[in-house]
Amino acid sequence: MNRPVKPATASQRGQSVVEFLVLAVALVPLFLLFPLIGKYQDIRHATQMASRYAAFDATTRNDIQSVDGWKPEAQLADEIRRRFFSNSDAAIKTNDVAGDFDANRNLAWRDPYNNPLIARFSDVGLSFGNGSSNHADGFSAASDSAPFNRVPLANSGAMGLQAPGIYTANVSVKLANLPAGIKSVVPFDTIDLSMQRHTSLLFEPWSSPSPQETENRFGKLAPVPNALSALEPIIAVGVEFVDMFKVNPPEFGNLQKWRDVVPQDRLKPVE
Repeated sequence: MNRPVKPATASQRGQSVVEFLVLAVALVPLFLLFPLIGKYQDIRHATQMASRYAAFDATTRNDIQSVDGWKPEAQLADEIRRRFFSNSDAAIKTNDVAGDFDANRNLAWRDPYNNPLIARFSDVGLSFGNGSSNHADGFSAASDSAPFNRVPLANSGAMGLQAPGIYTANVSVKLANLPAGIKSVVPFDTIDLSMQRHTSLLFEPWSSPSPQETENRFGKLAPVPNALSALEPIIAVGVEFVDMFKVNPPEFGNLQKWRDVVPQDRLKPVE
């Protein structure tokens, strides 16, 4: 037997509306901040890419293998600010410096009140290693780089490469707080948020002036083929005899087949 539904009492009327309003007070500000969180993530990605730019720039400009030496730290910092933290359609120019005005800003990086999230381009910092302002202090010793240290080739297991260690470039960004006095943005008005990303490279050991130099370096890491190369004529006769001269004998220590050689018809003669 179905019982009749009792009508809602006066105290129950409007309960769902009140519950919705209570939840809205807590959730609506959070929903409004979702775009801001997305902008923070975009700035974080730009910071990571900027650190990679600084680290890989050192592979071509350094005091180990470059004639020009290190790129000046201030110049590299200005390039990072202009190319990664200013307007996305900025042209790539030499000695181009970003200014603290809207024409040079990324207009997508603004808070809900149209204030820039990066107040000044000087809030984007560049450092090396453990926080030094000099390229030379960007290297740190590491056990996994031991085979690449500056050791003569005569020593066993050493490649004789100039590798002072692992080079690290750090990029940091100090973000502006949201305007104070607005309850819906708490705690973003006093959070003092900053981001830092770094990229580490062991960039020197794999560089060599010629394929032959590369073979000489890495050949030292394979002592067994080098030792067997002296016995290669004897081994070759044995292999050919056993395989009825149908299989080519191995060539121990010979990397010529794997050389990256440009064909002569692709080379331009020096004038």
